[in-house]
Amino acid sequence: MPEPRPRVWYAAYGSNMHAERLGCYLAGGRPDGGEREFPGCRDPRSPDRSVAVELDGQVYFATESAVWTGGRAFYDPDADGTAWGVAHLLTAGQFSDIAAQEMYREPGADLDLAEALATGRCALGPGRYETLVCPGHIDGIPVLTLTAPWPMPAADGLRPPSAAYLRHLAAGLHEAGAWRPAEVAGYLASRPGAAGHWTPEDVAAFSVPRAPTVPPGPSSRCRPGPRRS
Repeated sequence: MPEPRPRVWYAAYGSNMHAERLGCYLAGGRPDGGEREFPGCRDPRSPDRSVAVELDGQVYFATESAVWTGGRAFYDPDADGTAWGVAHLLTAGQFSDIAAQEMYREPGADLDLAEALATGRCALGPGRYETLVCPGHIDGIPVLTLTAPWPMPAADGLRPPSAAYLRHLAAGLHEAGAWRPAEVAGYLASRPGAAGHWTPEDVAAFSVPRAPTVPPGPSSRCRPGPRRS
């Protein structure tokens, strides 16, 4: 019998929270409102599970996205706050291929995750999504996410996200089922970079859930992972 495939939780906090958007990374395609076609993963299968997750740290918007023509979402695990996201249960190979596509590279090479899993963080390079962070575990399986090597910048280094981009973030948070629509709109509008440009009313207007609203369920908290010395 083949050996079991190593699995990880990929904690998405940006547009990959949305199952439709994540599908373009897994199976290939162009996301609605995006400017780029993605090749997809070697293994195009959907996640085994997806759960709402809360991480210690802060999500903010900065730089300029070639896909969305606005600020990108980044995660600073050292900033005060709570970051909402969706954790997808994937193979380590799928996670590696998603990481490659985030950096506009061709998928196909497995990442060495050992340092990130042992120390909580690993900079694979200077790129905007080349730093791996392991904020903890869910059900004994490590949680991994991708972010920039720099901390959250001051106000003049932030950039507002586009409506098309926020629409995918909102859709992913709605799908997760842990937060009410008004909470989702308020959360996204208050993230650094979006605050002062988008209001909760703006976000709510273009991110109405497709399914009827139901009482929210619980989100998962990561058990603390290893800390850097």
